[in-house]
Amino acid sequence: MQPAIALLEFASIAIGMRAGDAMVKRAPVEVTYAGTVHPGKYLVLVGGDVACVEESFAAGLALAGDTLIDKIYLPSAHPEVVRYLRGMRGRVTGEALGIIETTTVAATLGAADRGLKGAEVDLVELKLADRLGGKAYCIFSGTVADVEAAVETGVDHLDDPSTLIAQVVIPDFHDEMLANLEAATEFSSRISGGRG
Repeated sequence: MQPAIALLEFASIAIGMRAGDAMVKRAPVEVTYAGTVHPGKYLVLVGGDVACVEESFAAGLALAGDTLIDKIYLPSAHPEVVRYLRGMRGRVTGEALGIIETTTVAATLGAADRGLKGAEVDLVELKLADRLGGKAYCIFSGTVADVEAAVETGVDHLDDPSTLIAQVVIPDFHDEMLANLEAATEFSSRISGGRG
């Protein structure tokens, strides 16, 4: 059974902490991750049983007020999204790359989940907020047609279309760019030989 996950993204660290506390007090979720991200936002992510996650999510929403930047509730999150939330990175497995870049973590999580469910693609990377100025992005790999379908599906199902920064499909990604992507996506890591 696929786990449910929910994420709330707050403009206020204090309100985010209070909401996170209420979320875990409301229902026994299996996983809770909470903390600050750039630029001064606070995220609370919970996961587990559908009913418990839904109750927890409702408790957080009730306290968010106008500090809520974005939110996502996935009652059956794609297994790749769950694995990548734990820091996994993949490899490019197809002839094309598709990238969805958004202003919020919640929007990218939703786009990644929907893109994976909507096409036969692999998730290459899921980068969320830190060292990105609060932005987030996901990268898919597969055939050109499948990557186009994943990106289109992910973007079409954004709860708030204004969160989209860019959507790109790159057929036949150049070998030199591929080597950089597979080594590390952060420029400082590349120029410091992985010491950054």
